[in-house]
Amino acid sequence: MIPIKYNVRNLIVRKTTTVAAAFGLALVVFVFASAQMLGNGIKKTLGRSASPENAIVLRKGSSSEMESGIEEQQVNLVLAQAQQVGASKEPPGVGEVLVVILLDKLGTSGVSNVTVRGVTERAFDFRRTVKITEGRAAKPGADEVVVGAGITSRFKGLGIGQSFELKKNRPVKVVGVFADDGSSFESEVWADINSVRTAFGREGNVSSIRVRLDAASKFDAFKALIEQNRQLGLSAQREADYYEKQSEATATFLTIMGTMIAVLFGLGAMIGATITMNAQVANRQREIGTLRALGFSRRGILVSFLLESVVLSLIGGGVGAIAALCLKFVKITMLNAGTWAEIVFSFEPTPEIILRSVLLAAVMGIFGGFLPAIRAARISPIEAMRA
Repeated sequence: MIPIKYNVRNLIVRKTTTVAAAFGLALVVFVFASAQMLGNGIKKTLGRSASPENAIVLRKGSSSEMESGIEEQQVNLVLAQAQQVGASKEPPGVGEVLVVILLDKLGTSGVSNVTVRGVTERAFDFRRTVKITEGRAAKPGADEVVVGAGITSRFKGLGIGQSFELKKNRPVKVVGVFADDGSSFESEVWADINSVRTAFGREGNVSSIRVRLDAASKFDAFKALIEQNRQLGLSAQREADYYEKQSEATATFLTIMGTMIAVLFGLGAMIGATITMNAQVANRQREIGTLRALGFSRRGILVSFLLESVVLSLIGGGVGAIAALCLKFVKITMLNAGTWAEIVFSFEPTPEIILRSVLLAAVMGIFGGFLPAIRAARISPIEAMRA
């Protein structure tokens, strides 16, 4: 077996070709890992909005809050059903209205959709992880709003003390900023529910009802009570399941697109690795002949060159993975397929994503180095010494 230090020395000596090949492999791993982290990021952002004990009630047949409409009088009926199976008392649930408005973006001449949630004064008591970080909470019944930390600096009029139109000729003032550990709520504007209803003609209706049960195990009993009552015409699902479904379309799109780009780049990287290794075989014929003359077998030569290709790919893969990890601190915006409004999220790496990315580099190294390794193994020691 040829010592591994022989392969390492060759990579160090041939710095230019090593760096060029490693860069191509690093780029593939960076793109692949970034796409996986983006898909995971959207799932995590929406997943943080859910609580295991919470259930969300929508109009039957609705796939999201945007499509749902529930009569306000049904809110108390749903909360009463929840208390039958065991619901939190402070408060047991809330009814809310969800709409989307168009706002001007900061730093550009473009506009984009922003989610506005009409809430009651109990919204912060129900969502205990949501905290005011700047300013104060909006007063009930006033034309005041609080803005999620993720969008306050991305749109005009969302800074504290500024105003924007909830709808034409219906200005509201920003009095506070709230945060929720990076959840999708940080991409929303929270306004008084009655102000939203009046502005958008939604009087007497809510988009959804959220209920906090004593335990997640009580959901099935609650769901049965809600859906067996045909007069209500409502459906219930776990809040976590709801947000998982909301993230599926966007996460899948990001993952597929990123993977397709990585595959195309990967083909180019493998071709580059093959060319690099072929060039090294051509330039090292005498070395190969000497190794064969010293008694190293064809199999040993093949394994050595294949190992060299894998080491090269792992170096590039490691660099690409580290570069992708740096994206953890980057936040980007994208339209959520569930609401068609902007949502702010970050790249979310996991050990599994990094491992898959590095393994991808190793596979590319094997495929890219296989043919050159066979070529090296077939070189005749006599012909090589004469070259």
